[in-house]
Amino acid sequence: MPITSRLTDEVRAVATDVIATRRDLHRHPEMGFRETRTSGLIERKLRACGWETRRIAGTGILGILRGEKPGPTMLMRADIDALPVRELNDVPYRSQNEGVMHACGHDGHVAAALGAAAVLARRRHALTGVLKLMFQPAEEGPGGAMPMIEAGILDKPKVDAAFAMHMWNDLPVGKIGVRSGPVFASADEYTIRIRGRGGHGAAPHQTVDPVVAAAHVTVALQSIVSRRVHPLKSAVVTVGQIHGGVRHNIISDAATLNGTVRALEQPVRAMVKRELYRIARGVAASLGATAEIEWRDGYPPTVNDRRMAELARAAAVEVVGARNVIEQEITMGAEDMSYVLERVPGCYWLLGSANTRKGLAYPHHSARFDFDESSLPIGVEVWVKIAERLLGGASRR
Repeated sequence: MPITSRLTDEVRAVATDVIATRRDLHRHPEMGFRETRTSGLIERKLRACGWETRRIAGTGILGILRGEKPGPTMLMRADIDALPVRELNDVPYRSQNEGVMHACGHDGHVAAALGAAAVLARRRHALTGVLKLMFQPAEEGPGGAMPMIEAGILDKPKVDAAFAMHMWNDLPVGKIGVRSGPVFASADEYTIRIRGRGGHGAAPHQTVDPVVAAAHVTVALQSIVSRRVHPLKSAVVTVGQIHGGVRHNIISDAATLNGTVRALEQPVRAMVKRELYRIARGVAASLGATAEIEWRDGYPPTVNDRRMAELARAAAVEVVGARNVIEQEITMGAEDMSYVLERVPGCYWLLGSANTRKGLAYPHHSARFDFDESSLPIGVEVWVKIAERLLGGASRR
């Protein structure tokens, strides 16, 4: 049975506008907390179909749809920002903002959420409770979820369940990924400044070489995952940058390492941090140098609630069939939807969007990233089914 045969007439009716909206957004991408045009478009479309709207946390938009009867409050989140990437695709909807591109599918997230908003507004009479739409800026950094939380998006009325969707080019169009438990990792950053004693490159015995110490620290840090993390747990320790020295025959006074740490569970995250401090300081000291460490907490792990994942899975099965709903793979990428899911039970699900036959399978953040737009109506339909299952609509079983 073709996937599209499971789409309702109302979703088919908005499909053309959903794709047009996605292309409009793709032509006009905006960086985090600068999404002024994007926010304006979202606000106009929500108001046109009867939603209440409010600006929140700068360029964020809160949409509210109240059902006919009291009931739970559900939040749907779509991130709206683009990336600092120069697009290489030769398509009619190519980015017109040089050096900025929707290279991660956020244009699709917004378009699908707006399509679902239009359908759900027409079915308001069948909804019990309140539906909130969270159009979030700056997911790619520095992070817009926490400012929206601090501005009260989870309150008045209090959100009982929260969901988010991501276009996913690791899955073919027509597939949907859902799982309970961790789905994205935490993402912390660190800087290690190693201080030695500089001198002439031809007289290393008179110095404490911080570059050599930095090299030893870099290698030693790799033992954290291989020897300190439980083999059935997951973590990543990456040294992304090493800076040191000014000339070929000068031993510098200092060298700097920058990197990222990822983990799926908070205890592992805390342990890796402790080990990084211990190893960096100990290895540097063994070579006569010192290590100063600056740690920057990033997004925590994104963890799906079991019951909400089951609800999302059931909604997805209605749309694409059980054989096309898979146990999504865990990724060590990070997401600030994690802050919402720390506070509210919910589910982050993946919408298959790749089509290798059309050449639409480049990875996220690639300058050639694009996706099969036939995935968008599927996303709209799943959003509608999730909302109706939770808020007591006609599709609830």
